[in-house]
Amino acid sequence: MKAKVSLLAVAAALLSAGCTTATAQTAAAPAARTAQAPATAAEADAFVEQAERELSEFSVLSARAAWVNQTYITEDTDALTTHFGTIGTEMQVRLANEAARFQNVPGLSYDTRRKLDILRSGIVLPAPTRPGAAGELNEISTRLQSLYGRGRATMAGEELTGNETEARMGTVRNPEHLREMWTTWHDNVGAPMRQDYVRMTGLSNEGARELGFADTGAMWRSLYDMPPDEFAALTDQLWGQVKPLYDELHCFTRAGLNRHYGDQVQPATGPIQAHLLGNLWAQAWGNVFDLVAPQQSGGQAYDLTELLVRNEYTPERIVRQGEAFFSSLGFAPLPETFWQRSMITQPRDREVVCHASAWNVDNVEDLRIKMCTRVNATDFVTVHHELGHNYYQRAYNQQPFLYLNSANDGFHEAVGDLIALSVTPEYLVQVGLLNQNQLPTPEQDRMLLLRQALDSIAFLPFGLLVDRWRWGVFSGEIPENEMNAAWNRLRLQYQGIVPPVERTEAHFDAAAKYHIPASVPYTRYFLARILQFQFYEAACRQAGWTGPLHRCSFYGNREVGQRLNAMLEMGASRPWPDALEAFTGQREMSGEAMIAYFQPLLTWLREQNRGRQCGW
Repeated sequence: MKAKVSLLAVAAALLSAGCTTATAQTAAAPAARTAQAPATAAEADAFVEQAERELSEFSVLSARAAWVNQTYITEDTDALTTHFGTIGTEMQVRLANEAARFQNVPGLSYDTRRKLDILRSGIVLPAPTRPGAAGELNEISTRLQSLYGRGRATMAGEELTGNETEARMGTVRNPEHLREMWTTWHDNVGAPMRQDYVRMTGLSNEGARELGFADTGAMWRSLYDMPPDEFAALTDQLWGQVKPLYDELHCFTRAGLNRHYGDQVQPATGPIQAHLLGNLWAQAWGNVFDLVAPQQSGGQAYDLTELLVRNEYTPERIVRQGEAFFSSLGFAPLPETFWQRSMITQPRDREVVCHASAWNVDNVEDLRIKMCTRVNATDFVTVHHELGHNYYQRAYNQQPFLYLNSANDGFHEAVGDLIALSVTPEYLVQVGLLNQNQLPTPEQDRMLLLRQALDSIAFLPFGLLVDRWRWGVFSGEIPENEMNAAWNRLRLQYQGIVPPVERTEAHFDAAAKYHIPASVPYTRYFLARILQFQFYEAACRQAGWTGPLHRCSFYGNREVGQRLNAMLEMGASRPWPDALEAFTGQREMSGEAMIAYFQPLLTWLREQNRGRQCGW
């Protein structure tokens, strides 16, 4: 789903990367203490209290600057974002280094130790402490994001914004037009960022090493309540659990594309051409459902986009319907300021970052979403997802500043995805979008699962490889002169796809994906895909659902809402296994719930693929 992987995480990234500041006077204070006698637990407590106060005071101002920049891109707003980002980065680096001084102090309380760990490892792009480094790092970071926001592609020579390019990639069927859009977007957006990205990586690694990490990638992996290498192994384990389902889906999808386009465009064996999958990054394939679904399937039970249009939904009404879902679980309505301050549709008079995101600007009640919402099925689901972020943000708003986050970054995404999973035929009947006699037949039900798998399952390897590539770049395992080759090599290894035209090291295809220039860690989205099904299975169990798992809707169930809120309000105050257990009763992430959800489809796919040469 376009904005789910996407989705959104910008607000979470701001919390870890931009919501900080200090005055020159406060910045100088901790440095003077570094030469003193060994620190004490009492000093550590005082340091954490001071750090939270400083971070909290400036977070609102820096978030507002970031909001204005993303909803009104100009040279001036770029400069403001760079200014506040530089102050914030310098402060975070200072606090992280000071936190490291207390790491081995005996007698630390649980909360102080946990907050010290968050301070030390919670910087997305740690700047070196030398003068000018933070400013340079933030200038590059802001420039990269603005370059992305201004990005353009062409189709038949017509210039397209990024938002329009995404939309057309899902509807256009002319392979030459698809190739042109794919190529011009990757050439125009990615390639100009290459040298800046290399410089940004070097600066960030320098800062990470000052904090005691091998590189920035190791720093990112340290945030999961386990050693970095153990976390990497856990993601491999999870991928191994769900890969058989992806392999069958890939084989089936390739056969459908070959049937539609022929051998000259998409061969019957080998990898899939990236531009043919209905998505600019080939990360979600739901838009090619009509090309790959069997002709005898009896057609769709319903078209959600058509239902929305027929019922005269507007972008705002879609958002209000998403709010109604949470209200049915017992959550309080969104504040009136949400409707006054959110960017729900794309403005016509200025450049903006359309990538969907959810914000809590004042860390209390200033909830907002930023979307270029269209009246279609994808954005209907995306709105439910983004509001999941907002309700999570509000649930933990009573926690101390350093706990204003999810148990791990995958949780934040998974909560939004959990709500999106409940957009079932039963839910659509409950809210009046679908009639009872329009519920799908068994064959149509299978096709609903197929469509969903083309988004959810197809995304899994992409969700994994984005950070696999970045970890390699950060560590030096992927050298500068092989960055593009390594990106496409991983795309082939994990996804089984290849670019539609020859690519060289003059290109920089990774940066054509928003989260690369925006430096948003991406493994969270892979974890979210796994966790959402664990959460969903638990919610359906709590709701007493007895039918097929994929047809469960817990809309209107207050008990589920209470249990969910108990997990959400914990924020980052406890290790993620504790939060997982609070809602699901399990302490380990597992792909088993996802497999159980799609089991009817997996059995059917294996039958369909019998006799085909699967793999690539």
